[in-house]
Amino acid sequence: MNVATRGILLRKRKLSDTSLIVSWCTDSLGIIQTVARGARRPKSPFRGQLDLFFEAELSIAKSRKSNLHTLREVALLSTFAGIRTDHRRTQAASYFVELIEVCTEIEHHEPEIFHLLERAFGYLDQHDPDERAITHFETELARITGVHGAKPSPAMALGHLFGRLPSSRPTLLKLLARDKDKS
Repeated sequence: MNVATRGILLRKRKLSDTSLIVSWCTDSLGIIQTVARGARRPKSPFRGQLDLFFEAELSIAKSRKSNLHTLREVALLSTFAGIRTDHRRTQAASYFVELIEVCTEIEHHEPEIFHLLERAFGYLDQHDPDERAITHFETELARITGVHGAKPSPAMALGHLFGRLPSSRPTLLKLLARDKDKS
């Protein structure tokens, strides 16, 4: 069964000499994993279409036997190129991806998470991150997952609910605090 959806590329890893496993946050299927057969070949139709944080329209053949589906087509919508212009932007985007992966089960359909990530990447595409942006993302994710208003902070509530927070969080917050002190 072929399914069309919008997705943001979260991770990719080598499957074979010619293929990749690509993880997506999608608007209609949740977090999914796909096989991009032949994506590593020089003349692949996926060439230049599969990079971290890219947003695309996807055509997927859903597997009946596993959670690993087949990626059929990709049409880029946004590369969020501004994220790659600054280490802090890339680090913040990576933290957002890690946090969503911690807080979301595979194939759990929650379109609000996709839209939150899409808005966050749109922001990082145009602006440098600050502590306020990180806190806003954490607060919104806490609201979506049902732990909004928990004390002492939304991030700690998420960490308590899901057993951990990404290990990159303290490093990111120190970097942003240091940048704030410089300005």
